[in-house]
Amino acid sequence: MSIHRGIAALFGLILAFAATQAQAADINVFSSTALKAVLDELGPQFEKATGNKLAFTIGPAAAMKSQIDQGAAFDVAIVTPPLLEALAATGKVDPTTRAVIARSALGISVHAGASKPDVGTADALKHTLLNAKSIGFNGQGASRAGIEAMFAKLGIANDLKPKIKLLQTSAPEAVAKGDVELALSPISEVVAVSGAQLAGPVPADYQSYLVLSGAVAAGSKNAGAAKALIKFLTAPSAATVLKTKGMEPG
Repeated sequence: MSIHRGIAALFGLILAFAATQAQAADINVFSSTALKAVLDELGPQFEKATGNKLAFTIGPAAAMKSQIDQGAAFDVAIVTPPLLEALAATGKVDPTTRAVIARSALGISVHAGASKPDVGTADALKHTLLNAKSIGFNGQGASRAGIEAMFAKLGIANDLKPKIKLLQTSAPEAVAKGDVELALSPISEVVAVSGAQLAGPVPADYQSYLVLSGAVAAGSKNAGAAKALIKFLTAPSAATVLKTKGMEPG
């Protein structure tokens, strides 16, 4: 190869690299805590495959919506369907980009290393809850309604009131720190906390699922990359990761 051809080839590579960098985007993702373990694994895979960079803001779905309503800049919102509908109604997200990403069953966790209580039947679950010294779940979390409905269906809502702690953080984090004896949350949140272990899912007749959907911000400057992220999270190839993180494909 001549010197001129070598220089031309190198120049071509530089132009190609520059073009790739120009197309890369920084994507701000506001997501429910329940999807954190999934995003921790699939996020780097998406970045590697596309060259885009992800910045996550993680918290209860209602808190994510509140920040968006207050004007926080974002490209993708991943919250519950009703909250996403509300964001669409106010023009915050593009309704044509909505997609169900995953769902997670309600589970009960205890401190890692502690004896796992029996929650496999209605009677066992009732006994475990009534004998617990303290029970915690997130006060803003989307699972709260399902948890309280479960207490009512078991007929022990009033009995549990003195021992319930409404948390500001995820329930598995609280049980890992020893703040509560039992934690109720989506199973996917338990997987994300090393100091907590799953005692088991709530029995089928008392089960409720947290469903998460995503959409692109109506004013996103990186709409193409944001749509690609949602497509990546809902692709068949993501199903294995979702299952290992305590979730099911949408």
